[in-house]
Amino acid sequence: MIDTLNGEGLLPEEAAADAPADYASSARKLTSGSLLARNTFLNLVGQVAPMFVALFSIPRLIHVLGTDRFGVLTIAWMVVGYFSFFDLGLGRAMTNLVARKLATGDEEELPSIIWTTNLLMGALGVLGTIILAILSPVLVQDLLKTPLALKLETTRAFYLLSLSVPFVISTAGLRGVLEARQKFGVINIARIPLGISIFAAPLLVLPWSNSLVPVVGTLLVSRVFFWLVYAFLVLRDIPSLRHHVKFDMRLLPMLFSFGAWMTASNIISPVMAYLDRFLVGMLLSLSAVAYYATPFEMASKMQILPAAIVGVLFPAFSTALVADREHAGRLFRRSVKYVVIVLFPLTLLTVLFAQNALTLWLGAEFASHSTRVLQLLAIGIFVNGLANLPFALVQGAGRADITGKCHLLELPFYLVAVWLLTMHFGILGTAIAWTMRVTLDAALLFWVSGRFVDKLVRLRFLLAAASVVVAVYALAMMDMGLPVKILVAMITLLLFAATAWYALLAADERAAIQGWRVRFL
Repeated sequence: MIDTLNGEGLLPEEAAADAPADYASSARKLTSGSLLARNTFLNLVGQVAPMFVALFSIPRLIHVLGTDRFGVLTIAWMVVGYFSFFDLGLGRAMTNLVARKLATGDEEELPSIIWTTNLLMGALGVLGTIILAILSPVLVQDLLKTPLALKLETTRAFYLLSLSVPFVISTAGLRGVLEARQKFGVINIARIPLGISIFAAPLLVLPWSNSLVPVVGTLLVSRVFFWLVYAFLVLRDIPSLRHHVKFDMRLLPMLFSFGAWMTASNIISPVMAYLDRFLVGMLLSLSAVAYYATPFEMASKMQILPAAIVGVLFPAFSTALVADREHAGRLFRRSVKYVVIVLFPLTLLTVLFAQNALTLWLGAEFASHSTRVLQLLAIGIFVNGLANLPFALVQGAGRADITGKCHLLELPFYLVAVWLLTMHFGILGTAIAWTMRVTLDAALLFWVSGRFVDKLVRLRFLLAAASVVVAVYALAMMDMGLPVKILVAMITLLLFAATAWYALLAADERAAIQGWRVRFL
């Protein structure tokens, strides 16, 4: 495998062994438990606020736009999200490199690193605009089963959407600078309204028009505005950037050595994440996209905790693996425990009450199409949420080649599985294929993580725990009346709470929780 070098020309394990004590002290300040907990909470708030807006916005959008137009809008959301990864891995490489420079106290090179990377990302954003504009007619006319009456409108909307790509890519780079410095307070000052605008902005034009062109136009306006906000925040946080604008050619090998495999991972991973919706649109219909994408969006909101933790842990791992690998291992093991403790109950409740929630939110007809899909996707989200942690660890160690190779290995199997299962079982088969893929991905990543920190648990214990989880979720998917579901939920959650308290949490963690409870009361 390719050994990606850090800024000092050492592999992470070598750098950690040679790191002076003052480096470790500096790293501890950026990776202290209290700081990471605070930043995780801020990230969590930044993830939750848009979720509540989506809860009320999506039914209105479906009602006014119709399922076909709403299906196009979900693809537009997906395209914007996908092209944020069209940066050849440079954004993640910059965050990793800046975090390593902070760990060693070498901040003089930060302006050249940040300017070089962001100028490159801006150029890639322009290239992304050109590519999406060229592909738009092909997507609308040939690949997606777009109704004839919507083809012109959808094509124009995609042209407009392509203009947002440079701002999406550049915003990700600017946010990466703040993440490396653990400035999640200011990040979420911008992230919360940006997340809200994705779902709320389209509502502004509905009183006057249900055309996709102005609806997508609101997404473009919000992206430009929040790019300006992030640029202001970065310049305020690092004033030296205003006076040292420099493009350093010497940094290119370092950035691209990390970014090459990051690019493979960042392109393939979103392809596998969003390919299902394109195939549903190609093989079935745009209405089927709405029936699939809506429960997917609903289930994916359970990712808010893993996403909040991973956003904080990637720069923390990048810093700690240079200066204190033992500390990085503790961070990793504890984060896995906390994600299990939070995600398991949420997944259980989602699987149990999927039909009831969909019926209440979107009506009985929508629930009849999407209940099983939501249940399977929720289980997949639980597994994928755990996989995010070794993913952040491996890439924080500077080994983006490993995650890239894992995704290359998974891609052909997933392509065959999602195509065949969608053809034979509709959107239920799509959900099965996606859940199988993320399960394989999680197994590979946890196995690889043992190279960088001690293995979490013995294999026998892990298999036993996985069997229990599978059995519980299988029980939850059975058809039951609402009173029985409530009883099953109460019994299972009580048993899980006891297991988490006595088996998962350490004595110091239980003492800390009791201290928080006393202070709260």
